[in-house]
Amino acid sequence: MNNALDTDNIAAELVMLRDYWRYAISRFNAANLSFGHGTTTAGDDAAFLILDSLDLPIDALDPFLDARLLPSERKLLAERIEMRVTTRKPSSYLTGRAYIQGVRFHVDERVIVPRSHIGEILFTEYLGENGSSFLPDPLSVESAVDICTGSGCLAVLAAKFFPNAEVDAVDLSFDALQVAALNLAEHNVEDQVTLHQGDLFAPLGKKKYDLIITNPPYVDHEAMAAFPEEFQAEPAMAFDGGEDGLDIVRSLLAEAPKHLNPDGGMICEIGSGREILEEEFPDLDFLWLETAESQDAVFWITAESLGVRAKKK
Repeated sequence: MNNALDTDNIAAELVMLRDYWRYAISRFNAANLSFGHGTTTAGDDAAFLILDSLDLPIDALDPFLDARLLPSERKLLAERIEMRVTTRKPSSYLTGRAYIQGVRFHVDERVIVPRSHIGEILFTEYLGENGSSFLPDPLSVESAVDICTGSGCLAVLAAKFFPNAEVDAVDLSFDALQVAALNLAEHNVEDQVTLHQGDLFAPLGKKKYDLIITNPPYVDHEAMAAFPEEFQAEPAMAFDGGEDGLDIVRSLLAEAPKHLNPDGGMICEIGSGREILEEEFPDLDFLWLETAESQDAVFWITAESLGVRAKKK
């Protein structure tokens, strides 16, 4: 009851968007919230929560700072700011939306909030002036698979970047695939992307692909034990990579050669396990990819490096 009274009072007192942004920052800092779901500071998280709640562009705060808000909008913002503090759930769970490079996806607590470096790499490589130096020509890709698809965001992006490709998307979680189905429908790629429930490549039989995309669980148990509440709100199975975080990555490296065409390759996000992988697999030619926040969280590896050879005619 006190929360309801407080949010009503806040909605009555605060009128402009900038008032709610300032108020949210103060509340978030006082509550010592944690970030990392597309934002890194209280100011950015507050801006996202406010702009997305009002269905405004999430990267354009300044033009709206002096906007006077409707009573219904003020009430909504007051309630969501309070929810962010009291539940400590990621802001994307409160708005029901997350973004990769400006592309909007539906999310809820059945999936982790998407924040893959691979999305950034696809946009950087394919929308750059000279095209990609390592990824295949987008028009030449006829088959692609997203392993551990979660919300389906990378499968959707694959369908957009590879218009000639049939795309499969696999996840062990039935709940996650329900969310992925919503995103396929939202982006009108249901005819191009097929969802499969199962463990890694298991539901795909002997199918082979030009491109494997995967952002698997890769957090080690020590790091998971130290998760702040915001991360604990997400499905644990989407993080759990085993004792050192690389159990599933090892399985992918072992199985990928059976599912790659000779000229194909795999792009895989692994977090912070580069040294372990390079020590365990000294003969593999990993190409480590740089992103805005990391230099070695994602690797590209060719089918040839994994031992896949074209059959002699």
